Order: sequence, then structure tokens, then C-alpha cells
Amino acid sequence: MRRGCRLCVARYAGQPGTGGCLGHLDGMRLFEARCGLDGARYGPVGYATGHRLVLPRSGAYLMRINGREVFVDSGAALLIRAGDEMRVAHPLGGGDTFTDVILDAEIADRWPRSAYRFPLDDATDLDHRLLIATCRREFDALAAGERLQSLLDRLAPHAAWRGSGSPATAVAHRRLATEAREVLAEGRYADGLAGIAARVNCSPHHLSRIFRSVTGETLTAYRNRMRVRAVLSDVQDGADCLRTLAARYGFADQSHLTRVVRKHLGRPPNAVVRILRSSTDVQRRDA
Repeated sequence: MRRGCRLCVARYAGQPGTGGCLGHLDGMRLFEARCGLDGARYGPVGYATGHRLVLPRSGAYLMRINGREVFVDSGAALLIRAGDEMRVAHPLGGGDTFTDVILDAEIADRWPRSAYRFPLDDATDLDHRLLIATCRREFDALAAGERLQSLLDRLAPHAAWRGSGSPATAVAHRRLATEAREVLAEGRYADGLAGIAARVNCSPHHLSRIFRSVTGETLTAYRNRMRVRAVLSDVQDGADCLRTLAARYGFADQSHLTRVVRKHLGRPPNAVVRILRSSTDVQRRDA
């Protein structure tokens, strides 16, 4: 890691939380950070001084980008362009972790101006975590640079908002989907559909239909993706007892955790742990 890099040491100086420079790659800079901000209300307005790709790893919060509210979790990356107006709120508390990639204009211009939110499928999320592992080890600029370029190539922009009906209906539907994601971000992975629906004050059928309409996936699929990523974040922070992780994130038992991880990543948890902790490059299943 390049936590002492003189060009980067000031980036998080005076900011709540912790952060450090992972490296300089092909004209880009990579930081990893744990946010120390807290508070349910939106903070003061800030303006982006450069182009940034934010890759969340754990936690969840709300952000307004040029007046549009976005629920931020490890399900999607955010592209923030120079001059964008930003405000952040942490109704679920702080402590979220993320990777911050400072982009040059040429790379940011790969995507249309309307694109700002990019889905992170399971393979891309694992690429992100392997990039961090590569940077944390004895730094190899070529290996890390290739991983970063591969990750950028995998990101495909999708529509900022989904939904149908009047603008007011679309806003209400997005808000309902956000509330459901907030319930899961609180760690309530073991709740059933009825329990989540009760917490957001709607019927299970309505929640299931609207969530899929807004996000493009079922609530069950989203829940499983988020808890697999929660497990990966804990593993990268040093956790090694899969039985404990299974109980923590609402799996029936360790075997259930193993099945879900294998379904999403194509590998059992022990293999993923070795990949994240090993200095050996990993072969893709489809290579």
C-alpha cells in the first residue's frame, strides 16, 4: 500500500474516518477509505474537484448528486464528474468502506454524460476485491494496472432510473425500493418478505413487484448478493470462521453459506478466502 505517498497523503487529511493511497496506475490514483461521517440528515454541499469512480465495499448511505438522491451500497459503482454537486447522509450510521478511483478526463469520457450508476455483478465485485488485494501486497504496478483496466472494461452503464407511470409514482417507487434496501443494510438478512414489507409499510406482493421493477432483480437475489459481499468484506478484514459468518448474515448454517457463495462466485468460500489472501493470480472460470 502507498499510505505514505506524498502526492496523496493530504486527500483525507482532516476528514472523518480513515483512508490511504493504494497506488498510482496509468494516470489514475486509487484510495481505499472507511467513512467516519454519521448523521441521518444531509450534510453540507460539496463539489467534486475531479472525476471519481466510487466502488463501495460495505455499508450503505444516501447521496444526492446534482439534486438526485441515490442509495449507495456495494450493488453499484458511482461515477462522479468534476463540478458535480454532492451531499451525503448516513441514516444507518457511518463506517462504510469504499475504493475511490481518481480518473482522468479521457477515461471518464468513455461513458455518456447521462451515465453515473453502474451495476456491480458478482464477477466485477470480486475483480474489485482482487484489485485491492493486489495493491495491498508488494506493489506491482503492471499487475494492478491490468486488474484496474479489466474492471473498468467490465462496467456497463445502465439507466439512472427505472420505473413507469407519472414522475411522482416513479419517485415513490424508488423510495420504496430504497427503504427495502435500508432494511437489509441494517443487517436484517434473515427477515422474510412479509417482515421486510411490514417495516416499509406495504404489502409483500406490492414490495416484491415494485422492487423488481425499480432495480431489475428480485428482492431475494439482491439480499443474497449483499450478504455474500458482507461476508467477503469481513474476510478481507481478517474474519476466518465461516460458521460465525453464516450466523451473522442470516444463513441457515455453514452449508447454506457455502451453497450461496458457490452460486454467486462459482467457488466455495474456502477457495474465495484463499484467493483474497494469496499472492497468486486467479484464473477465471471461463478462461
